[in-house]
Amino acid sequence: MASFKRNQVLEAISMMLGEGSTPSKTLKTAVKRLLDTDRQLKRKARSSDPEQANYAFFSSDAPGSGVEILFSAYEAFAMRLGVELLHRWTQRTVVKILRQVRPHLEPKHFEILSWNPQELFDWEEILAKAKPGDLAVSSTRPVYFQVVSSMGRPLGAKTNDVPEVAVVDAKTPQFPREPGRSITVMELTRLAHDFQTALAKTMPSKRGRGNA
Repeated sequence: MASFKRNQVLEAISMMLGEGSTPSKTLKTAVKRLLDTDRQLKRKARSSDPEQANYAFFSSDAPGSGVEILFSAYEAFAMRLGVELLHRWTQRTVVKILRQVRPHLEPKHFEILSWNPQELFDWEEILAKAKPGDLAVSSTRPVYFQVVSSMGRPLGAKTNDVPEVAVVDAKTPQFPREPGRSITVMELTRLAHDFQTALAKTMPSKRGRGNA
């Protein structure tokens, strides 16, 4: 399975954001804070709570000094989602959201990347499947990542600052009807394939640069 250095993840995110292959200082800082927060929250691998049992962006506990850290394709993609979610939530909340959803999102990401891009992004087929009232999509098999919150506060979460999250294998997510509830929806199929394409264009930096 392919793995990537932090510089490659940053470059791919930068390209996806339209900033070119040189990540901005703002982007570097945002990713660093996400990674640092994920480590600071630690984990309890045997916990039944996915928020406690998983890291959002790492496969294992921090190694000793001098050991280079590589990220899986999923972990790189999680960083891409994390940067997007920072537009609404703090890094702590973003990390908890991505920890909570990892057991479902990681295998779904692997599955999405196994789908044939030529079939997924056939615009004639996409238009043929479109129905009145559907969300606008850019793939024949859309998968949605949705975060539901209440006036910026959580609903039904175990901790007091984590909204409800879900990966929805459906063309139309269920939008909340209750007053004061809001939803953030991201379509993952196109995003995952485009990000993987961007990652493939990057090259790892020399040892000692871009470590996490």
